[in-house]
Amino acid sequence: MTAIQSKTEHWGSRFGFLMAAVGSSVGLGNLWRFPFTAGENGGSAFIIIYLACVVLLGLPVLMAEYAVGRKGQRSAISGIRHIARSEGKSPAWTAIGWIGALTALSIFSFYIVIAAWVFDFIPQAFSGRFEGFDAEASAANFENTIGNRGEILLYLGGFLALNVLIVARGIHSGIERAAEILMPAFFVMLFGMVIFALVVGDAGRAAGFLLAPDFSKVGFGTFLSAVGQAFFSIGVGSCLMVTYGAYLERSTQIPNVSYQVASADTFVAIIAGFAIFPVVFGFGLDPAGGGGLFFVTMPVAFGQMPLGGLVGGLFFTLALFAAFTSSISLFEVGVSWLEDQPWISRAQGAVALGLILFLAGVGYIYHGAWIDHIDFVTGSLLLPLGGILMSLFAGWVLSRESIEAELGRSGVVTFVRILLRYAIPPALAFILIFGVIDKLQDNYGIDLPPVMERLLGPNG
Repeated sequence: MTAIQSKTEHWGSRFGFLMAAVGSSVGLGNLWRFPFTAGENGGSAFIIIYLACVVLLGLPVLMAEYAVGRKGQRSAISGIRHIARSEGKSPAWTAIGWIGALTALSIFSFYIVIAAWVFDFIPQAFSGRFEGFDAEASAANFENTIGNRGEILLYLGGFLALNVLIVARGIHSGIERAAEILMPAFFVMLFGMVIFALVVGDAGRAAGFLLAPDFSKVGFGTFLSAVGQAFFSIGVGSCLMVTYGAYLERSTQIPNVSYQVASADTFVAIIAGFAIFPVVFGFGLDPAGGGGLFFVTMPVAFGQMPLGGLVGGLFFTLALFAAFTSSISLFEVGVSWLEDQPWISRAQGAVALGLILFLAGVGYIYHGAWIDHIDFVTGSLLLPLGGILMSLFAGWVLSRESIEAELGRSGVVTFVRILLRYAIPPALAFILIFGVIDKLQDNYGIDLPPVMERLLGPNG
């Protein structure tokens, strides 16, 4: 068997890596799920709980993934196998890499469909189609959009082709270069949207919805939501950050960049609320729109406001940028492993994997219910399972010397190692079990035993 060589390409600059890493974390969920979840779970009370979860759960696993990636110097699958062998442990730990790759590519397979919907809404917004929309007309427009399969297929193909083109060019010339352009543009548009929303909308009600603490809404389900949001928003659990960590230079201080990535992701999630909810409240719309905020509620507002066509077009362009920076990182997990193989080049691997995922996207376009099922499997099962296994691997398989070689020697690193060993695995197992139970009840109509219903409470 031919030995797999270490990665020879690295991030060209600290700025480029940070833009790529932040872009991988900042996705469509930051633009609607976080502010909506915060508002429905006690506002700033939820945010305080969320921040604690980021520090105690999200950050340690993020550091662990970067550390494993840089030590392995290969794709997630090959790198974890290499580390297990070098530490004298079973190669069965390689399953973490396979689970992570499966998770990343499964998410990518339906993410490109949602991105195609966003893509389709950009010309709709700029052309002024939303003018005069009420809720019923906007809902009908969304159904017509996703029902126009040929058009969605065209946008999906275009979005996927851009992913293939960028990832095929490699880390420095492809992913890093794209992130250095897209993420600054994303932040400029986001702040522009916030300023406009605060001017034309109801800033006071939005601030109250997001920030005023309401502890009467805090229950056990609030803690589940906060842990899940913290863990999944940062982007750990799918070996994505292991893959990016393999391209880190030895001079990069992993704890510092981990703090920066997690902080930026949280900042975007909170700020996004001030780009959306002032408009929602200012135009008398329903803030409890969930995912419908994107495709149903916001178009109604754009159709009523001055310069609505321009603002709406920029809003969906912003969303597309967020989708793209996340999708290329998900795609890279699979391409990185193919690049490790001696029989295929990076470009060939990107094209071949792109074709397979294109076929999966076609399946989702014609059978939309599959998206909900795959989202359930990845979000409620595979991501927390991947996080549990990564915590155990970094905490118990990596020796103290190995993890200190990647993270440094300090009291913080010692504390992180303790969390990875003893606290995070049972916490994530708890989230996995109750998250699955909650999803089975809500999505599949399976009733909970009375004791669990009491435990989960109204916010479960």
